[in-house]
Amino acid sequence: MYKIQTLNAISDIIHTQLSADKYTVSKDEPVPDAILVRSAAMHEMEFNPELLAIGRAGAGVNNIPIERCSNTGIVVFNTPGANANAVAELVMAGLLMSGRNIVGGIEWARGLKGKGAEVGKLVEKGKSQFVGPEMRGKTLGVIGLGAIGAIVANAASRGLGMNVVGYDPFISVESAWSLSTSIHRAASADDVLAQADYITFHVPLNDQTRGTINAEMIAKMKDGAGILNFSRGELANTADVLAALESGKLSSYVTDFPSDEMIGVEKVVCIPHLGASTPESEENCARMAAAEIRDYLENGSIHNSVNYPELILTAPEAARVLVLHKNIPNMVSTITATAAKEGLNIENMTNKSRKEMAVTVMEMAELPSREAMDALAEVPGIIRVRAFGSR
Repeated sequence: MYKIQTLNAISDIIHTQLSADKYTVSKDEPVPDAILVRSAAMHEMEFNPELLAIGRAGAGVNNIPIERCSNTGIVVFNTPGANANAVAELVMAGLLMSGRNIVGGIEWARGLKGKGAEVGKLVEKGKSQFVGPEMRGKTLGVIGLGAIGAIVANAASRGLGMNVVGYDPFISVESAWSLSTSIHRAASADDVLAQADYITFHVPLNDQTRGTINAEMIAKMKDGAGILNFSRGELANTADVLAALESGKLSSYVTDFPSDEMIGVEKVVCIPHLGASTPESEENCARMAAAEIRDYLENGSIHNSVNYPELILTAPEAARVLVLHKNIPNMVSTITATAAKEGLNIENMTNKSRKEMAVTVMEMAELPSREAMDALAEVPGIIRVRAFGSR
């Protein structure tokens, strides 16, 4: 039996992937083989030596100590695209709110409570202060055309009649195929900034993107443009955004990541991180994370890992040895030499790498002995060795 620990309330949909005859799932499991998590902070957690994998039911993995996991042979998975539709729908709502000042109008209308028969006249008299432009014919810039960005781009073009220009130097083939032919491809982010009336960001938060939305970037935008940030709050330099709003360089800033400095500021719409907060999204993320964990625990298959290379495997025909190791010179030859020394006959072998980490898979006719497994595990640079199959 595999033992799974849940750190947050996870949808029961996981049980469609983790059958009761093979898995025990509990929030109190003391020595798990894998952990399923949503937002719980894991940086201070101590991991048991038996822990093989962590599945994040969501895309962001800032709550997980990725480097520590890599160096101890814990494969970390996330669920890109599982919540894409939920986030994209909220982005579209944010786009409409940024142009029409809907939130300001609603708040103003609340103040008319108790005015009785005067409400109708007061509405007609006061509504002009909330006039805003239509989206049709305006230009939307989309920086980051992954699962979410692609849906937003298509919806804005097809549904709202906007001109959409996108930029993503790392766009996947799948995302590229999903884009409407009406989406214009920009040669650089600066091209997007110069053209767009509204710009939405869909990029991961890392050392390269932190503080991307700053004074230098805003200066390249059209006067009176609006920004939507549904990726991470830290993408923006708050002081620079507030200064641009005050000067009129920016017309609006809509974010799903409120901060004390942003709350209550005119022209800022703060949404309380509702991007993935739909029952459909939570189920999609949970199902996908559970399936990734299952495939890795049972077969060694690695799909949507953030720290180890993609390696899709079906069940082994006979026996399989999976080796997680450092991506350093001569590792493959050292692994095969050690296997030969232990009398192991390799029928097929695959090696994949990702930055500092690598995976080598050896298919064999029969499972190696415990002594052979121990010999492999002792090779410098090897982090973890696992065997699959039946004796």
